[in-house]
Amino acid sequence: MTADHTAADRFAQAVRHCPLVAILRGVRPDEIEAMADVLVEAGFAMIEVPLNSPDPLVSIEKIAHRYGSNALVGAGTVLNVDQVDAVRDAGGTLVVSPNVNPAVIARSVAHDMVSLPGYATPTEAFAALDAGAHGLKLFPAEAASPAVLKAQLAVIPRHVPVLAVGGVTPENLSDWMAAGAAGGGLGSALYKAGRSAEDVDKAAKAFVREVHRLID
Repeated sequence: MTADHTAADRFAQAVRHCPLVAILRGVRPDEIEAMADVLVEAGFAMIEVPLNSPDPLVSIEKIAHRYGSNALVGAGTVLNVDQVDAVRDAGGTLVVSPNVNPAVIARSVAHDMVSLPGYATPTEAFAALDAGAHGLKLFPAEAASPAVLKAQLAVIPRHVPVLAVGGVTPENLSDWMAAGAAGGGLGSALYKAGRSAEDVDKAAKAFVREVHRLID
């Protein structure tokens, strides 16, 4: 992902390459590079380190330096503008939130970082888009359904990538994408604290195989 492209361009490119966000909640700085290595090798183009992980900015800095030219690397659970600034200073280019905070979205856009806020209703979705969000994550997806997403996408602009986040597995990814999701954000089905790089590698490859079966 070349640096001269805008955040919107880089996000669109990542979604085309592999519309899956790896959510590494609980990952430690001493293991982050091993996890990122297997994810990028498997084909992931978006990696998120939630800010409630141990020393998350250290992890983000490490993988942004290692893979920032080839993947969108950044933070999840970003709740305020100071955190956006900190992620930017660590080299991150992706800002993921569980909620719609127009100030967080606007600061991300001002820094030319990809903004991917979480929403649950059309009201929240349009508030996020009005603030400049590049995409949306339906969160928590377990509280909705593919049918709910399909109904929402009747009004959400077609060009906006919507990712299902929460409870997404290789087995149900097809249901979400059939309803119109561009892809998904993957949490404990991909990584959880204590999981080995080998196990993450197996899960990552299973997700990538499935998503390419669906989009190719």
